[in-house]
Amino acid sequence: MRKTIPQMVKQALCISAIALLSFNANAQKKTKLFNGKDLTGWTVYGTEKWYVEKGELICESGPDKEYGYLGTNNKYKDFELTVDFKQEANGNSGVFFHSSIKGTTVAGWQAEVAPPNMATGGIYESYGRGWLIKPAPEKDKYLKMGEWNTMKVRVKGNNVTTYLNGHEMITLDDEKIGSIDGQIALQIHSGGGIKVRWKNLSIVEL
Repeated sequence: MRKTIPQMVKQALCISAIALLSFNANAQKKTKLFNGKDLTGWTVYGTEKWYVEKGELICESGPDKEYGYLGTNNKYKDFELTVDFKQEANGNSGVFFHSSIKGTTVAGWQAEVAPPNMATGGIYESYGRGWLIKPAPEKDKYLKMGEWNTMKVRVKGNNVTTYLNGHEMITLDDEKIGSIDGQIALQIHSGGGIKVRWKNLSIVEL
């Protein structure tokens, strides 16, 4: 049966309404992890430096030159995390997920943030199996050292996928990862000379 113009308009409006509801539902799921003012919602682990400057979260090596972590107070299981980072000095850091922290000992998985040729976007299991997967060497070109980068970490069940500046870096299927939840944490690597700026930290729970 041929539709009349009023019927076509009505159908178009219904489709638009459904799309708008879907968009609003997705938008409501997005949560800012960093408020741009202070460390509310986070806990500092270790003696290294974590502070806010001009709306940016800064991690910097302290005099002890040890590992340091900034962990969320909440735990997350299935999610899509987005964060912007800018490496200064050495820039060896990382984004942990499904992690638990005691002192400066962290158990969990890290999406690597590191200088060139050091596997940014790869997945490392701390106090476990070590490196699980590294990006193909040619993908290192997507890292912009000394400039702002956007990393996305998507964890759904056993599957983990990382993206750097819109490019897929790795995808990994691992039952151990899918079996637990945990904190999200940012890292300062040991050794001193580390400084990384972070902003636009947000999460969508899946």
